[in-house]
Amino acid sequence: MLEIFTLFADWVTFSLLALSADTKLGDATHFFIEDVSKIFALLLVMIYIIALLRASLNVERVRDYLAGKNRGIGYLLGSSFGAITPFCSCSSIPVFLGFTSAGIPVGITMAFLLTSPLINEVAVLLLMSLLGWKFTLLYVVIGMAVGILGGLFLDTIKAERWLQSFAAKALAKGQAQHKSTPTNPYTIKMTFVERHDFAKTETLEIFGRVWKWVIIGVGLGAALHGFVPDGWIEQHLGDGQWWSVPVAVLVGIPLYSNATGVIPVMESLIVNGLPIGTTLAFCMSTVAASFPEFILLKQVMQWRLLAMVFAMLLVSFTLVGWLFNAFSSFL
Repeated sequence: MLEIFTLFADWVTFSLLALSADTKLGDATHFFIEDVSKIFALLLVMIYIIALLRASLNVERVRDYLAGKNRGIGYLLGSSFGAITPFCSCSSIPVFLGFTSAGIPVGITMAFLLTSPLINEVAVLLLMSLLGWKFTLLYVVIGMAVGILGGLFLDTIKAERWLQSFAAKALAKGQAQHKSTPTNPYTIKMTFVERHDFAKTETLEIFGRVWKWVIIGVGLGAALHGFVPDGWIEQHLGDGQWWSVPVAVLVGIPLYSNATGVIPVMESLIVNGLPIGTTLAFCMSTVAASFPEFILLKQVMQWRLLAMVFAMLLVSFTLVGWLFNAFSSFL
């Protein structure tokens, strides 16, 4: 299915614009067109589907299930849901808004949001074939741990006070509705036309708010993707020195990919001699701490919360990289 976007980018870049595939401009333009078209399609489809489900399902029941008395189970369920849903970081934002509107605590929502771009079933299968089941299992456990611990930390510091005003109001409204709901609130029904109208309105509103930020973020990633010289990363990130991991994390921030697309990059870096931990830190940074991710998150978070999430991810990825480099001989 995703090959459609590659073929579309091929046609626009190499036929319509007559750019050469062997030039940096052609490579960057192809990357930009393919990723923008793919993200736009994913956003439109996923926002609509999620809004349709929100209108169809009883979000209060979902909140009851996720936000029960045992908050630890909520973090685990949020992270697990993120691990089994094939969303990239950008398409996870509508889910964040949906969870917030349902009154689900920010920590549980962030457990989902942090895990979702890091893990999906395709990435797991590719990792297993590339590096074996031990590495893959550790990757999944660490990816979920980042989400769970991140969610716990954000709830502990009451991060909901640093949401953008519309998101904070949606959270407060959802929680207030939950508290004031009668004992058996799950009898309200909507017709399909009503659900469709709700989903269409939600889709147009959210897409209209974020489309320009997708173009800016992917444009930055495409420029770096096309114009960073081949071999530069392998040459300048050292041979396992302690500083190579935080540098790899910082280098990965401006780039953009999803968990599936970054696996071939991971393979290339490892084949070229980059240590496993440094490679993993770089790829996790590319997937979960990229410019598109944070440009979109700025739509729902104030700068203080955004900077806190950003710093938390950078520290987590650095520690993961050091850990894997230290124990790579046992994998």
